[in-house]
Amino acid sequence: MKKEKIHLQYLLNGASKNILWSSISTPSGLENWFADRVISDDRTVEFQWGKTEKRTAEIIAVRSQSFIRFRWTDEDETRSHFEIRMNYNELTGDFVLEIVDFVEPDETEDMKELWDSQVVKLRRTCGF
Repeated sequence: MKKEKIHLQYLLNGASKNILWSSISTPSGLENWFADRVISDDRTVEFQWGKTEKRTAEIIAVRSQSFIRFRWTDEDETRSHFEIRMNYNELTGDFVLEIVDFVEPDETEDMKELWDSQVVKLRRTCGF
């Protein structure tokens, strides 16, 4: 079954550029909101949730202070990835966190809810 692309946006009032970038691009930042444990070896990142669930991703694109794109190593679909992007709105002075992900069509709502809950955790841990 072909995965479909979802695009989510979250307004982060009062976010610091450096804190936000660190939260989405470093193992310690990702451990605060995305996964329980994150181990990085340059371009390969291992994510762990709980005691048993582990997945490995490779960083396929990154632009400092802008976005990071991961591809799960166990995915067959080559265009499938997830991206976390930060955009600054000059009018409001706030950042918008954009998430692009590819999901199975029957899992779209579940994945949106999961991202919503993860971003709530990001806001809480970083004070946004």
